[in-house]
Amino acid sequence: MKFMVQMNVKKGPYQMAGWSPQDVTRMVSFMNQLEKDLKASGQWVSAEGLVSPDQARLVTATDDGSPAVTDGPFAETKEFIAGYWIIDVKDADEAYGFAARVSACPGPGAKPLNMPVEVRAVGSAPAAD
Repeated sequence: MKFMVQMNVKKGPYQMAGWSPQDVTRMVSFMNQLEKDLKASGQWVSAEGLVSPDQARLVTATDDGSPAVTDGPFAETKEFIAGYWIIDVKDADEAYGFAARVSACPGPGAKPLNMPVEVRAVGSAPAAD
């Protein structure tokens, strides 16, 4: 089963303002180890970090089909999606275990951030006729 595991962080710490170089290195090493572990276990599908919400844009089609682009959709929120993994695991419990590892990512002073991590099964499209 495939699951999307996404980090939801509070605005501010994500930018790592005020983090020491050692704290940043520790966090990056933690994320690199997660990737290595997923690849070694055959559970890796993909993962990406996302830019901050002030760079997000909401796009809708106009009547003539051209894009109408506005700020958002997360500009006013206190939390936002910082990145995600697509993993292929045997069941939801295995996805939850991985999400708990992500949640414990080290922050300043090596203290676990214990950030909320959303887990969703990846749906599949219905078979074409």
